[in-house]
Amino acid sequence: MTDPASTPVPDATTDAVPDAAPRVQEPHAHVDVIADREGFLRAVEVIAAGNGPVAIDAERASGYRYSQRAYLIQVFRRDAGVFLFDPPAIGDLSALDTAIGDEEWILHAASQDLTCLREVGIDPQRLFDTELAARLAGLPRVGLGTVVEELLGIHLAKEHSAADWSTRPLPQSWLVYAALDVELLVDLRDALAQRLEETGKAELAAQEFNAVLLRDLVVHRAEPWRRMNGLHTVRGARNLAIARELWLARDEYAREVDTAPGRLVPDASLVAVARLAPATKRELAALKEFTGRASRSQIERWFAALERGRATTDLPALRAPGEAVPAPRLWADKNPEADRRLKAVRPAIAEAAERLGLPAENLLTPDLLRRLAWAPPAPLDAASVDAALGALGARPWQRAEAVPIIVRTFVEADQAPTEAGESAS
Repeated sequence: MTDPASTPVPDATTDAVPDAAPRVQEPHAHVDVIADREGFLRAVEVIAAGNGPVAIDAERASGYRYSQRAYLIQVFRRDAGVFLFDPPAIGDLSALDTAIGDEEWILHAASQDLTCLREVGIDPQRLFDTELAARLAGLPRVGLGTVVEELLGIHLAKEHSAADWSTRPLPQSWLVYAALDVELLVDLRDALAQRLEETGKAELAAQEFNAVLLRDLVVHRAEPWRRMNGLHTVRGARNLAIARELWLARDEYAREVDTAPGRLVPDASLVAVARLAPATKRELAALKEFTGRASRSQIERWFAALERGRATTDLPALRAPGEAVPAPRLWADKNPEADRRLKAVRPAIAEAAERLGLPAENLLTPDLLRRLAWAPPAPLDAASVDAALGALGARPWQRAEAVPIIVRTFVEADQAPTEAGESAS
């Protein structure tokens, strides 16, 4: 914990001067990590007695560990201070969630952290996402350091963002970095809330924050092995079966040793083996493209997977199954009517987003636009389009802006002359 009085935090009521040089963060007080149950419960009492919303952040070990668990959780509240918790050592953190109740939690890019927070019992009921708020406010760059510098006038170093946070003990410089990530969030939230109010976006921002809380953030993929980099170079169902078995073997071992799969054997190596299909273990070991720290120490594992792929009768489809529409570059041949609709609606949505001062993808995601253009509802009117958007998860404010645009552009596209000079309708 750090005493709040010992750490200078900027006053968000003072606007940053855009042309002024950003202030360099002053030396930070020593930061300790709470790694025992008793210390955690004492900290919870202090946080509960604090004032206003609660800033929270989590540090994982992505790229180092298999799991996406939180290895450090930082909490800041005015009149309480900043606290750094060690979740693997403490275990369940639901006492903090209970103590805060329905108070607003502040996170930056909440969708990245909510899953690992929920794993330890922290599940906010109200959210203010500073990254999403910055997007809605029309800021050109929305990384935490950039937004802090623009709105608070403080340069926030981000040199430890990709560190291995499962390291123990954590270096003091990392802990200071982690503490600063939350100490500035409350003031940043206030500055962004003021910007949203001034631009008439407070209500739509509230809808977006609530949508993040309700969204299923756990990724469910039927065939995750198909996401291997370079898999498109593998030809034939048999070689794809080898790639699948190699991926499954690596995933099982990575889970077993809690190490990021790519650190054991990179995708490029698995793809090379699947493509070349060496006939013997000796040939596999001699393959120069087969690299990675576990490539030789687990050679039996990889060759067994290769043999399973070579022998299986359960051959994968050459193309991934799914509900996704084809790539737009194929539409002109496969579905020219949909191609015209998509080409008409994209610039219209972009123009509306520019008028609102936010990115087009925040007004309506490209995937959602593609789905509607590929198979629009019938009859094509405001009610049916609104219902279709709602079923796909669009928020009320998005539907209010997008429905008239979609109906108008789709109708115009369907009535546009074809190459033969006839109506497309």
